[in-house]
Amino acid sequence: MKKILSTLIILALLTSCSTDGGLDSMTGGQATNEQTPGDKMGTFELPSVTANPGEEPSIGELIGAAPDSLQIKDVIVGTGATADAGSTLEVHYTLLSYSNSSLIESSWSSKQTATFPLSRVIAGWQEGIPGMKEGGRRLLIVPPSLGYGEMGSGPIAPNETLVFVVDLIKVS
Repeated sequence: MKKILSTLIILALLTSCSTDGGLDSMTGGQATNEQTPGDKMGTFELPSVTANPGEEPSIGELIGAAPDSLQIKDVIVGTGATADAGSTLEVHYTLLSYSNSSLIESSWSSKQTATFPLSRVIAGWQEGIPGMKEGGRRLLIVPPSLGYGEMGSGPIAPNETLVFVVDLIKVS
């Protein structure tokens, strides 16, 4: 009897799982219409992001508990060169703290793009940027484990989840 019950529970769990691993087939990002695996509690939804090329993005309300895993969504799919792990990137970006939705930093404010090797930035970017194309805009929600962790950095609080919107200008 216990063996049958165990088999039925396992079967129910397997059939309730999606066949696509929770990926949103339209964007390549994580599914957002239900609680994302790893969420601390409640429903998590990716915020809206404006899709006006060449203009500073506007980021919508952050809803739900911060996710524990990297969340990726292409807002604008670029058509140029593709970023990979060894690329040097020129980007515009906006950075918010997830805990209070406050703006931490924006290259748009200074009207200066940032240029750096992808291999020299936080793990969330190293995992979330490859595959992005020039001309694209990507939303990244980076958990502390892939950001600045327990130490934080400057205006970034310890254990802060980070919300980035990245416009990829050039890949070299």
